[in-house]
Amino acid sequence: MNIEEALKTSIEYEVRVREVYVEAMETASDPVGKRVFKLLADEEHGHVKYLEAKLQTYQDSGQLSASDLETALPAPAKIEEAVAKLEKKVDANPDSGELATLEKGLEVEKETSAFYARLVGELPAEGREFFKRFVEIEEGHVGLVQAEIDAVRGLGYWFDLPEFELEGA
Repeated sequence: MNIEEALKTSIEYEVRVREVYVEAMETASDPVGKRVFKLLADEEHGHVKYLEAKLQTYQDSGQLSASDLETALPAPAKIEEAVAKLEKKVDANPDSGELATLEKGLEVEKETSAFYARLVGELPAEGREFFKRFVEIEEGHVGLVQAEIDAVRGLGYWFDLPEFELEGA
């Protein structure tokens, strides 16, 4: 895959993820869930716009700069704090459509993250540098969505790590 194809395919991935979150935002019944889905939809929309601009620049000049890609998501410590609050506030039923939407979001985030990781491994240096930031951001999205799923299910897990140990107690 060349850089132009990578940019075009990236736009398709980001549009797909954005659509999942827009639909979730429109159908969520929990206000906290609506805000989280809106944040993620806005984030993905920003990625689409960023990639479209970079594609145009690349088509015009043949150059791809790895300029900073901003994220609307807070730092990891802030995410931990927010999810802890979310655990107390979420009034979602594990059998609800919101959980199914989160699981769908997790699936498309993992696919997108894997796609960007593959690009980093396959593209020439210019493309690798550009897509490294997308790998970081998408991995953050995966962690956030997984944490929300765990909170809704009440599994006692935080980012796939048990919050407490039952053995040896």
